[in-house]
Amino acid sequence: MSSPDTATILEQAADRIAAISRADLQIMLRRAALLLRNSGSIAFDDDIEEALRDLSGEFGKTRNDTIRLVVREWMEKNTYLPVHELDEDGDVDGSA
Repeated sequence: MSSPDTATILEQAADRIAAISRADLQIMLRRAALLLRNSGSIAFDDDIEEALRDLSGEFGKTRNDTIRLVVREWMEKNTYLPVHELDEDGDVDGSA
């Protein structure tokens, strides 16, 4: 299971603001500020943005996570990144 992203952590903190310690809130806000400083925005045409919104909702991921997934899969399919596939004739641990 993956850890929640910064936006999710901040949303959860906002829902229970009275229970968050000042130190934890400072850490979360500093992390968010750092991400904002280092983030670049990618603007797409309206039809692509709509498709991204639909995919993000379908995958249950953020827009940026969906973009990362699409780019990674494209790079793997076009051999820019190695694909980690199991060899059918290779040895595997365990049993089926």
